[in-house]
Amino acid sequence: MMRPPNTSQFGNILLVDDKPDNLRLLSQMLTEQGYNVRRVTKGKMALITAKASPPDLVLLDIKMPDMDGYEVCLQLKADEITAEIPVIFMSALDELPDQVKAFTIGGVDYITKPFQVEEVLVRVKTQIRRQAEHLAREAQRERALA
Repeated sequence: MMRPPNTSQFGNILLVDDKPDNLRLLSQMLTEQGYNVRRVTKGKMALITAKASPPDLVLLDIKMPDMDGYEVCLQLKADEITAEIPVIFMSALDELPDQVKAFTIGGVDYITKPFQVEEVLVRVKTQIRRQAEHLAREAQRERALA
């Protein structure tokens, strides 16, 4: 299913973290780079927000109350509207089984906290570029079929 192009020159990012300080820091860092950033503190709100206006990328914390990041990712991947959105997990969990689980359920990258600004920016840029290329190929394929 083709999504409309984003309105930001650099991409739309949905930040999901139950810690307001993390959201503030990440949001400021990404906004300064030209990204359009939306922030939510709960998994259920992330699902609603992503479905209403699909972002180009989700940065998702794992350890959150009510619904953890793994469950959020599973539900995003199960929905036709949000299934193609790349998810980068961000977590203080740095054990291999946690990382393997994140990739197994559909994550495209995993950043451990505390994170380095440069690392986050380059990983985000890479995934946004890949997503833009994917959407361009998808649009071209749909035009060819029309």
